[in-house]
Amino acid sequence: MDRIAGGVLLLFVISRVVIAAGARFPGSGWLNALALVSIVYIFARLLPWLRKKLLWSLRNRLITAYLFIAVVPIMLLLIMVGLSSYLLYLQFGAHLIEDDLQTRIRTITNVGHSVLDTLQTNGGGAVVDGDEILARPAVASLLRESRKRIADLHVDIHRGNNVPAREGDADGIAPPEVSELSGVFEYDGRLLMQAIISGETPEGAETVTVSAPVSPEMLDDLPPEFGPIQLTTMRPAGETEKPGLVIQLADRRFVPAGRIGSVRRRLHPAAHWFDVRVNGNSVFEAIFVEPRTHRVITAPVLVFFSVRPSQINHRLFSSLGALGDPLVLALSAIGVVFLLLEAAALATGIVLTRTITDTVAELYDATQHVRQGDFAHRVRIQRRDQLGVLGESFNSMTNSITSLIDEQRAKQRLESELSIAREVQDQLFPQKFPEIPGVEMAALCRAARTVSGDYYDFLALGPSRLGIALADISGKGISAALLMASLQGGLRSQAQQEGSVDTADLVERLNRQLLIDTLDDRYATFFYGVYDGTTRQLTYTTAGHLPPLFITGDRVQRLEEGGTVIGLLEGVTYTQGCIDVEPGSLLVAFSDGLVEPENVYGEQFGMPRLTEEVLRHRSAKVGSMAEEVLAAVEHWAGTQEQADDMTVVIVRWK
Repeated sequence: MDRIAGGVLLLFVISRVVIAAGARFPGSGWLNALALVSIVYIFARLLPWLRKKLLWSLRNRLITAYLFIAVVPIMLLLIMVGLSSYLLYLQFGAHLIEDDLQTRIRTITNVGHSVLDTLQTNGGGAVVDGDEILARPAVASLLRESRKRIADLHVDIHRGNNVPAREGDADGIAPPEVSELSGVFEYDGRLLMQAIISGETPEGAETVTVSAPVSPEMLDDLPPEFGPIQLTTMRPAGETEKPGLVIQLADRRFVPAGRIGSVRRRLHPAAHWFDVRVNGNSVFEAIFVEPRTHRVITAPVLVFFSVRPSQINHRLFSSLGALGDPLVLALSAIGVVFLLLEAAALATGIVLTRTITDTVAELYDATQHVRQGDFAHRVRIQRRDQLGVLGESFNSMTNSITSLIDEQRAKQRLESELSIAREVQDQLFPQKFPEIPGVEMAALCRAARTVSGDYYDFLALGPSRLGIALADISGKGISAALLMASLQGGLRSQAQQEGSVDTADLVERLNRQLLIDTLDDRYATFFYGVYDGTTRQLTYTTAGHLPPLFITGDRVQRLEEGGTVIGLLEGVTYTQGCIDVEPGSLLVAFSDGLVEPENVYGEQFGMPRLTEEVLRHRSAKVGSMAEEVLAAVEHWAGTQEQADDMTVVIVRWK
């Protein structure tokens, strides 16, 4: 369809070129209609695209809105004023022509009445052609005055009643006293202004016929405001008329009978650029006398004329005299002022639109820069209005985004460093537990953050000797992890020294080392125990740490022997505890992260619940027992976020 419409338009352009060259192009009428349909079709097809392209911009949308709000109504009003003015000039022009004809017909009628009055007063039995009556001073004077306006005025006097019967009369007999018929008569395409007046005289009925032809000369004598004037007479259509010539008016059918046009009339030159030519037409009724029956019917006469608005205005305001021109000038000045105000309003609207759309365009351009990652771009602030504040907000937002991006990058670097620290810390925990006959061991640490401040270790001190360590470093994060690394290094160094069997002495040495290596506010709680498989004894020292649980049968013992925390005070001494290990005994060491979590009511998990959980799962494998204990603590807290690191170390002896 698009190609067909385009082809039709191309063919239309070719036909216009051919016709402009003076040649004949067959079927140009049909082609014009098809071209119009094609233009409408293509416009309908392009309308969505135009709307998308033109109205995408906010500026175009606002300008279009202004056009529809302001310009379009003004244009419609101007069109309405133009149409109203055209109808006014058309109506007034038709009125002037009809008024002039009616004035002439009244003049003819007055002449007829004057002649008939003379006949009724003086008698006319001996007069046949009426010359004597027409020569009488009163009638002759009236005729002279009338012929000054109607040059071809002609008077006939006949014996008897010769007034044609009107349409609707029962027969052709006129009323007995006076019968009168006047107007524009049509006889075989010719028009006559005619008055037929019949009345009783002393000698009997007399009929006075006064007529004047509607000729080109008479049309030239019509009011001077008009240009060329043409009359088209009509007659009733017969049964054999060609369909193309028949004009249907109301319930009657007519065909053109003849044309009468002015000869010397010329349209006045335009007084100004909008003094356009107004072509108009009107219809008046003529008296048509049927040739055979002499019955009177009405037939339309079409009047075509042209006129200038300036001439009509001059005629309209002529009754105001000297005030006419000033009033027209004042009205024109008011119209010019209104147009200037409308233009100023439109210009103001466009300027305001630009102030809005420029800011929006700046914001859109800034968003494109942001979209491409350019957060340094800033919107220019040109005015301190709401749009200016919006631009400042956008600049503030991009500043905030830049700061957030910097913070995000710093956080990513920190997370990367923490990830590395986590990997390093994972290497500090024992990767493989020592294999000591008759001993099962398990440990589990869940950090509250990326790195943990808890530390556990199993040390192989000989074929049958096992070192068990658990520490809780003060603080969290990187600093705690660094202190943990220092503690681990010191512990392994001290524990591997030959003859190192006293746990209290080892803890004292670790305390002195941490005092040297750490800050004053850093310390650690620590539990260290050594199991000797040959003597089946466990020696231990608890340095400020929560006492581990030692379970033998149904007896639960807390290993509390030791002293205060390490790395905080100088000259601290520690004691060593010793306990015999029976088959089936169980050691459970843990950090405070297992007993301090609170539920929604603020209750801590506490030692009794921890002991109860250990006893409930004492028969399970040590790895499963560690998982169940941690799960119970997490269930008690009811939240996925840990407040502290949770570490548990479980050792079972067979």
